[in-house]
Amino acid sequence: MQAWQVHEIGEPSEVMRLTETERPTPGAGQVLLRVRAACVNFPDALMCRGQYQVRPPLPFTPGVEVCGETADGRRVIATPALPHGGFAEYAVADAAALLPAPAALDDAEAAALHIGYQTGWFGLHRRARLEAGETLLVHAAAGGVGSAAVQLGRAAGATVIGVVGGADKAAVARELGCDTVIDRHAEDVVAAVKQATGGRGADVVYDPVGGDAYAQSAKTVAFEGRIVVVGFASGTVPSPALNHALVKNYSVLGLHWGLYRTKDPELVLHCHEQLTELAARGAIRPPVSARLPLDGAAAAVQRVADGVTTGRVAVVPAPKNGAVA
Repeated sequence: MQAWQVHEIGEPSEVMRLTETERPTPGAGQVLLRVRAACVNFPDALMCRGQYQVRPPLPFTPGVEVCGETADGRRVIATPALPHGGFAEYAVADAAALLPAPAALDDAEAAALHIGYQTGWFGLHRRARLEAGETLLVHAAAGGVGSAAVQLGRAAGATVIGVVGGADKAAVARELGCDTVIDRHAEDVVAAVKQATGGRGADVVYDPVGGDAYAQSAKTVAFEGRIVVVGFASGTVPSPALNHALVKNYSVLGLHWGLYRTKDPELVLHCHEQLTELAARGAIRPPVSARLPLDGAAAAVQRVADGVTTGRVAVVPAPKNGAVA
């Protein structure tokens, strides 16, 4: 089969190599999947750079989010078991963690429904307890993680403010349904949020960026608001001023979605059921901005790493006849 492999640490476009290799052999409790679509995530770039919390042994195949097909013909979504990731014709996944692919979504959309939307659901509903009528501020609202939070916020009945970087991304955020869009390149984010909320601030702030975005979050969060820390796409991990949280009465909530897969897998399944229902009635739909053949994976990972994409980018290997042999 064909698979992208990383033999040394570095920038994705430099260290990812498309190779001809043997199909992976599933271990105990694992299954082989024919990859129908694999979505590009920022952690794929971090793994190439050796900066992710999970460091698979070299060589490894990136791709942490797939829609695949089992040997008995089931269409499923999964997080592949590294080092056999999704940017390949075949991947390996834990059988117990497979989730049925929603019928309302195509392969690329189904793959995209997994990590980003699960993270959004857990962040907004489990950690922040977002309520209808509240105001939600989403940083990087046009990106893969942010766009999921925007759609989930709207589905929950919140007023959504999206912060983006550039006019093109602002247009995408508006199409996603943001009630207010703020271009951080052209506007003062803090002043714009205060204006949009009548000076009150946002009840919930969803922050996958860190760095300067977190500083803006602390200045714009409302009384008894909640800041959900999802990641650090900016490359800078902020140091929260706890005295500021004390005098302003807000909460800083961490979210590592992967922990729920081991700590509370039943809740992950419940989340998937909720997402599937939302997709079935059209309340959410992953915005896939590009569907690329397998040989485009390295360039796609680099573009996501550079922060120049909108929505989700999917790698779609050429279709094979029949299910997994």
